[in-house]
Amino acid sequence: MERCAILGAGRLCIKKAGVMVSLAGGLLLSGCFDGNGGGKPVVEPPLFPANGQFEATIRRTEGGVPHVKADTLASAAFGHGYAQAQDNVCLLAEAIVKARSERSKYFGPGPDTAFGVGINIVTDFSYKAQQIHSGAETELQTLSAESRALVQGFVEGYNRYVSETDPAALPAECRNQEWVKPITPVDLLAHYRIVGRYASGNLFATGVVFLAVPPGANPAPEPAAGVVVNDRIQQLQHEVVGTALAAAGAVQDFTDTGLASNAWGIGKEMTEQGRGALLSNPHFPYTGHRRLYESQLTVPGYLNVHGAGLLGTALPLISFNENLAWSHTVSTSRRFTWYELVLKDGDPLTYVKDGQEKPITVENHQIEVKLPGMAEPLVLARDFYYSEYGPMIAANAVNPQLPGWGGEGLLNAGQTVAMTYRDANADTGGLLDTWLQMSRAKNLAEFQDVFQNCGSTLWVNTTYADDQGNAFHIDSSSVPNLSEKAAALVNLRRLDPSYAGLFDEGVTLLDGGQSIEDWVETECGGLTTYAQKPKLVRTDWVQNSNSSHWATNPAEFLTGYSPLYGDENAPVNPRTRLALKMLQNPMDSGFPLAPLVAGQDGKFSAQELLGVIWNNRAWHAEQFLPELRERCDAIGSTPVADRDLSPWCEALGNWDGLYNLDSVGAHIFRVFMANYLKDVDTDLTKPFSPADPVGTPALPSEDNAGTPDDTMLKALSTGVGALESQGIQPTDTLGDLQYYRASGGVVPASGAAPEFLMEPIPWHGGDGAIDGAFNAVGVYTGDVAEDTRFPRIAPTVLADTGGLADGSGGVDKWLISRGTTWHFGLEFTENGPEAYGLVSYSQSTDAMSPYFKDQSQMYSDKIYRKLPFTEDEISASLLVPGGEVTVTGP
Repeated sequence: MERCAILGAGRLCIKKAGVMVSLAGGLLLSGCFDGNGGGKPVVEPPLFPANGQFEATIRRTEGGVPHVKADTLASAAFGHGYAQAQDNVCLLAEAIVKARSERSKYFGPGPDTAFGVGINIVTDFSYKAQQIHSGAETELQTLSAESRALVQGFVEGYNRYVSETDPAALPAECRNQEWVKPITPVDLLAHYRIVGRYASGNLFATGVVFLAVPPGANPAPEPAAGVVVNDRIQQLQHEVVGTALAAAGAVQDFTDTGLASNAWGIGKEMTEQGRGALLSNPHFPYTGHRRLYESQLTVPGYLNVHGAGLLGTALPLISFNENLAWSHTVSTSRRFTWYELVLKDGDPLTYVKDGQEKPITVENHQIEVKLPGMAEPLVLARDFYYSEYGPMIAANAVNPQLPGWGGEGLLNAGQTVAMTYRDANADTGGLLDTWLQMSRAKNLAEFQDVFQNCGSTLWVNTTYADDQGNAFHIDSSSVPNLSEKAAALVNLRRLDPSYAGLFDEGVTLLDGGQSIEDWVETECGGLTTYAQKPKLVRTDWVQNSNSSHWATNPAEFLTGYSPLYGDENAPVNPRTRLALKMLQNPMDSGFPLAPLVAGQDGKFSAQELLGVIWNNRAWHAEQFLPELRERCDAIGSTPVADRDLSPWCEALGNWDGLYNLDSVGAHIFRVFMANYLKDVDTDLTKPFSPADPVGTPALPSEDNAGTPDDTMLKALSTGVGALESQGIQPTDTLGDLQYYRASGGVVPASGAAPEFLMEPIPWHGGDGAIDGAFNAVGVYTGDVAEDTRFPRIAPTVLADTGGLADGSGGVDKWLISRGTTWHFGLEFTENGPEAYGLVSYSQSTDAMSPYFKDQSQMYSDKIYRKLPFTEDEISASLLVPGGEVTVTGP
């Protein structure tokens, strides 16, 4: 097997074996040639500094954005790692603790959460079982030279910042903490292995893997030899199992990753410049490791890319260069399959496949646990079990109706079975290669070549535009390659309600007893190839808002793909319906006071694409508000469920239909929709039609319309009751009620209470699912920052309100902590890319940083930044004129 990097029109091929790489600065001496058939040796890229000394110049522009310039790729990554550590060292350090399965070692068994005590033990063991860190050790040896340069450089940059910074000067969340220390390339790769599995194996790390033991075995971990098992340890063992059961059972929908996005690629037919344009609008958490960090990396003559990536990634991921731009949206595709194994009679550690016996193997893993009053950590050990596909799982912990180990099969009725899974993103060694190649591509052919060479974007689609006026969309995620027979079996099984319910929750269950249901191996391993991926090139537009590939552009429906890519000829989500409506009707503003989508000419500029996000339109308002107003007029002051709705209806009558700060009525419509959505599927009278994905389903039932028994009015009354319970008035603006306010400021497991770190900042946008808002924002109720153990102030919310806090714990109204993050509008001009945007929650998580909330206020005020790209633009935008910092190391 080999890893390949694009070099202009050719490819640099790095075989997994037989290549010597000097991390200190040697060049690869390989026998690669260009792809032009001329036999010319490929010019070696500037990967490592010849003298082994990393050196990068960091220039910060408005918002604290670092523009990193260096002579080699490793040095550019070095500067990037240094800058990220300056702004987010605590989050990065905690991510490495997680990837090393050391949360229990430093933070103890885990806080007393809604699941119970011991969640750190559960996840530490689960990551060990999933070979997160041990797999990274193996993966390091397979990396291409480019990936090695990026990983080594980023690690050294991070380490340089940590080594030169007084531990007492670190942010409060990790001040003077022993777990903030230098990291290794293996540590960083282990973090990438978790990132790669956000939509697959990571979903099973809270209990599903931990609880998988043969019949009669106890999943509780045992102390290492020589440790006396006292009452305290026995209690801990009991609590850990209970926590794993509760956490595993809490995951009911494996398609819900808490992530979403909008992306538009606009072709030359619909842009003011006659070139391409891009709208990028990821909806990610505002807390934790999935924050996006903006930067520009420049290696003259080799790389020049501006964008934002997840914390810890050595390259920006949602980006643009001189010739092209792209964004990502979470795909509907499946990144894992479950397998039902038929066990040998009387032997729970052997299964039968195609008549042949196969062993279930065992690995023993250990972790350290910090306990109060103990001088040394408690060492716990556990056996974990594996099939040829991957770790065994306790499916019955997710749903008691599913078979446990030794239960009766679903696909193999009357047989004794066990469950396991295979992960499409088990190997993330090509992660950086994919995005580096995308970043270096100069045209559509080179960009597509990334995926033709088996590049994967893990769990996201890719939407693209370029300076030639092309718009391109592809589901470029990692998808299991099923045979035609296996795919047909999946579709046939979906006719069974129990299997269909499991499939709709994100689980594709296959029969591990017959090899015909194994993934089909190709040049891309067991994943689909470029030819099998849904994709579309157009010169008008392509889009995705987390519905499947099918309606990327209804002028050219995409059909006939594997069922693992998502449904075809099926309803699309509200944001997708709104996106299609806006693109098909760019001169339609939706409501009279809303701006036109594409201005007076019906064609898009960069500012107008950003305005599409900030216009704050919502599908459900455009679909249902006119009807609700009519029913309000009909009911007048007649009570509905003992409540006079007339003042609330009056506010809805005057509402502009948008989710702006000065909008009056948005909050009323939100609580209405939160309740109406429970009945909408049965209330609508016009069914879905594949010929009209925007207009159907539609038309609320006229039964009891305008009476106290009206389904819509009853939903409104229930929602208004929740508002009244919180003293909220019909005349309140959305800006009075919805806000962003970061909290934290304490070390994990310190016992200290988190604090608010800023005053509330009014926040525009609406809930993506409930409001159907394009500019989607939302509430998160977890008491730690997402994916971390950093305590935060969390709201306790009222049911069916879209996250309205009940006022307890010092939190009221709608406290926003998810949604629009790094977002921009871009167009290609005769002078290159021109882009405008923001990072909504700002660059830094350090409350003392000038970049902690500066862009957040800009987002609230709808003041965008021009995103500097050229040397002249960067120089003109420097925070300190002429100011730059050169960092060297190690």
